[in-house]
Parts: sequence; structure tokens; C-alpha cells
Amino acid sequence: MNLSLEGKNAVVCGSTQGIGLAIAEELALLGANCTLIARNETALKEVIHNLDTALRQQHGYLVADFSKPDTVKKIIEEHVRHHAIHILINNTGGPPAGTIIDSREEDFLKAFDQHLICNHILTKAVVPSMKKEGYGRIINIVSTSVKVPLKNLGVSNTIRGAVASWAKTMANELGQFNITVNNLLPGSITTQRLASVIETTAKRGNVLIDVVEKNMKEEIPMKRFGQPSEIAAVAAFLASPAASYVNGVSIAVDGGRTGSI
Repeated sequence: MNLSLEGKNAVVCGSTQGIGLAIAEELALLGANCTLIARNETALKEVIHNLDTALRQQHGYLVADFSKPDTVKKIIEEHVRHHAIHILINNTGGPPAGTIIDSREEDFLKAFDQHLICNHILTKAVVPSMKKEGYGRIINIVSTSVKVPLKNLGVSNTIRGAVASWAKTMANELGQFNITVNNLLPGSITTQRLASVIETTAKRGNVLIDVVEKNMKEEIPMKRFGQPSEIAAVAAFLASPAASYVNGVSIAVDGGRTGSI
């Protein structure tokens, strides 16, 4: 099985912590040159310093805030003028927890910009070089809510569904160029995002955080939360030559929690 990413250039979004960081680390271990995108330059510098360079990989970073799509567009378009891109990891923090009926209209618009619009901007920017190189892997970190909506995540459920449909349509259009587009659907993964959801749920229900955690784990057949590295392992496979015929799918990595086939 060919998992080598030596000589491949990857752009990894939201890569200073959690799932994005784990993916950047895994891609680097397989030989990819990683360009990280996040808004915290101090954290970016620290992450870059720690990425593997055993195969003489060259890593870099771009500072961008996904709440400002025009800035993201400017930065990525400048980057691709000088670098061919083979792998794009679309990943950014999810919208705040809360019921859909209590959500404001502007909450949906903000999430739409941060997720679907920025994904689209980044994809449009990197596809020309992917076509030229004859190799492209676009991987979107979404959520299991595209299969079964999750409680108390009204805005997130809505926007994630839009991203999944966008990705499937993009996969249909780009497959002929040896560019695959796939979605990873993390379940309950030990990240700051999960901690925030648990805290919000505990406050809303006036229960202890430990109780919320226990109840969430009981819904998972494996009876535990996942680790970011477990998402990264699947992302690395999808980015590799070995996954050349995997296209247009949404893969749940959730310990079996999602209640659908």
C-alpha cells in the first residue's frame, strides 16, 4: 500500500490544535510539505517547529481568520501563485452549541461564511494546480450530524449538511481530473470543541459535567471518546495514493455512535 506523501504539498486549515493539528502532524510524518492556516501566528510558529522534517520536508504557515472570507481569498490566492497544492484539508471550529429555535439569523450567516464559503474559496484556489499536477485530495472535516442531526447543535447541523452536499457535488465535477473530494465525520473527539459542548449541555440541563460525559460515552458502542490522532489516521489515508478510488463519500469516525448504516 502506497501511503507516501513525499513530494506532496498540503494546506491544512485550523491546524494549531485538535484535529487540524493531528492531521498536520500525520501528513508531515508521511513526507508532505505542510502549509498551516490559522489566526494565531504565535501558535502557528510553535507547531511548524515541531512538525517532522526527516524527509527534508519544508513547512510554512499562513495567518488567516475564517470569519473574514475576503482575507482568506487574498492569502490563499497569493500562496498558490508560488506553490502547487496536492492536498487541502478544510477544517475550522464549529459553531457554538444551542437549540435551533434560539439561534439568530446572523448565527447561520456567520457559520456559512466560516465553513462553506471559506471551503469554496480555498478549493477554487488550489484546484488549478491539482489539475496540472494530476493529483488532488480535498478532505473536509465535517460532523456525523450530516447523517443524524445532533442534539443542541442547531446551527452546526444546518451548516454541516450544506457542506456535505457541496462536497458531493464538487466530487462529481472533479473526479475526472484525479481529484477526490471526501468528508470525514468526527464523532465525540477529545478536543476543546467537545469540552465546550459538554459544558454548555451541563449548564443548560443544570447537571454535572461528569454526568454529561458519562451519558455521552454510553451512547458510543466503544464507550469512550476518540482521539484527534484517530481522525488524522483516516485523513492521511484519504490524502495518500492508496485512496485513489475513494471519492465523494462521508466517512464517520465515531466509535460506532451514528445510528445509521
